[in-house]
Amino acid sequence: MNTLFNALWEDYIEITPDALTIHNKFKALGEEVITNDHIALRTFNDGLISLKHIGEHLKQFGYQEAGEYHFEEKKLYAKHFAHETDQDAPKIFVSELLLEEFSPELQMFCRGLIAEANWNIGQNGLHLPSRPWGKISRTAYEKLLEESEYAAWLAAFGLRANHFTVSINHLTQLGTIEDVNEYLKQQNFELNTSGGEIKGNEEVCLKQSSTMANMVDWKFEDGIYPIRSCFYEFAERFAMNNGELYQGFVAASADKIFESTNAAA
Repeated sequence: MNTLFNALWEDYIEITPDALTIHNKFKALGEEVITNDHIALRTFNDGLISLKHIGEHLKQFGYQEAGEYHFEEKKLYAKHFAHETDQDAPKIFVSELLLEEFSPELQMFCRGLIAEANWNIGQNGLHLPSRPWGKISRTAYEKLLEESEYAAWLAAFGLRANHFTVSINHLTQLGTIEDVNEYLKQQNFELNTSGGEIKGNEEVCLKQSSTMANMVDWKFEDGIYPIRSCFYEFAERFAMNNGELYQGFVAASADKIFESTNAAA
């Protein structure tokens, strides 16, 4: 499990320099141990990279299904996975694009990527992080973007951590999500303001916020162009009526967190 998360983290910070900068700034505030609440993966709902197959892949690391979520507007379905025995292990949130709800053109292009992924996984197995298909063109990226920012991001970046998440409950110097957001703004980091800077509240036992994804120069088939990569999230969890911290997710909040990669933002 540690090997998996280390590989995902090293891949993530390579294209998300803000995350490493913030991570180091938090540590420099005092005796902070930065605890990862969860990561998120994006995929398509077909082939050997579907949510079902990724869930099967995660079992070898001790993960099991722990919750499911529907995003009708964005045409997504998701589950989160929790470790069977290690309560401190990061959760894994996996969402998949419901291809059948999109145009024939988008479906045809994405199923081409899936066919390539199926061949590669059949030969070499499923690996995280990876992009089990070749580079796409900038034109294809922009065409996908017209229908689904999620599809465009996934086609460009593949199966990698879309974000890591700082557990605010484990911080000592910045005790609330309001403190974290204020600190980040003072340090000139751009926050996702879709649905407000803070998504959720104490009533749903979860507050979340995030930076906007970094702009990176990305290699396409036909050249290098700047696009948004990944972002850093922050989560503060609250106790339920039974006194235990809530460990799930809130679909209405996650819906807005998805927009941290919006190309037009």
